[in-house]
Amino acid sequence: MFKRKGLLTGTVVSAAFVLAACGGDEDAGTNGDAGAEGEETYEVRFLTEELEGQLQYEYAQEFADRLEEKTDGRIVTDVYEFGGLGSEVNQFQEIQNGNVEFAIVSPGFTGTTVQEGQLFALQFLFSDDEDVNYQVLNESEALNEGLSEKYEEYNVKPLAYWSEGGMQWTGNSPLREPADFENFQMRTQESTLIQTSYEQYGADPTPLSWEELYTSLQLGNIDGQENPIFFIEDANFHEVQDHMTISDHNIYVAMTTVNTDFYNSLPDDLREAVDEVVEEMRPVAHDMQLEMNEELLSAIEEDEDNPTEIYTLSEEERDAFRELAEPMQDFFRDDVGEDGAAILDQLIEEIEAAEEEAGN
Repeated sequence: MFKRKGLLTGTVVSAAFVLAACGGDEDAGTNGDAGAEGEETYEVRFLTEELEGQLQYEYAQEFADRLEEKTDGRIVTDVYEFGGLGSEVNQFQEIQNGNVEFAIVSPGFTGTTVQEGQLFALQFLFSDDEDVNYQVLNESEALNEGLSEKYEEYNVKPLAYWSEGGMQWTGNSPLREPADFENFQMRTQESTLIQTSYEQYGADPTPLSWEELYTSLQLGNIDGQENPIFFIEDANFHEVQDHMTISDHNIYVAMTTVNTDFYNSLPDDLREAVDEVVEEMRPVAHDMQLEMNEELLSAIEEDEDNPTEIYTLSEEERDAFRELAEPMQDFFRDDVGEDGAAILDQLIEEIEAAEEEAGN
């Protein structure tokens, strides 16, 4: 069903690092073993929500390679692709419980635990300017302080928020105006806010893990879905959907996280090494998603065996959806309470300030 693509070539992802196999047995994840010179060494797990060749996995592998080199092999990491340790929701529990040390988490799958994280599901919240979003995700106090504190209450420490690119719609019929969503079976993540957002358009939202999505689209049990372009192509959703709408109604935000207890238990020098790799990976992740989304849009366009009608919404057409989506900000405020409302309001101010600085 799924194609496995290798690492992108060029300057985006380094091929200079070679990671020795750590194994995937029950002993993986054992920390604090004494090294040859008395220094503690760590074998850790890094869990992702995507497959090898997809963005999260390649990010995690590059993160692991850099961390091993920076620590002279004192931290060695096994990277797990999606399904290695359960569903998306199960994976959040794994990082909470400390069964894995690192994980890339999509906030949409954590909304039942950290309700404030659902703000990333608000459509038309972020800028249309990729560079503005990059700046906001890296520098936002609302996210990196306010929202991160909410996750730390559950023993999960967000290290970075980063975009996997603009979200687009695919369907078994064209999606160009809200009326096209009437009675449309739309796959969503496990998020009340996401589901309610699509009800605003008249759709029938259906929560579903992505491992079930291809077959559900193929059988016609689900009419459509949303994802960044690279994921649509790599998961072959375009093979079982005739239409793709370039809507950019949202960006797909991922969180690089670490189990808080594990992070705090690290010696100072290793914790500093983790922090350094986090900073190094910010521009790498940004460039990776830009390159992947551009290349795989071309792949969809050139796939003659699976022709897909690609339609880009005009600003007027986007405004029709925006008008229905904006009231969801008040729904969010009412649903999550005072702290979540304050985080959202501060984030909106930060986005507006970044756009003004960029001259948008």
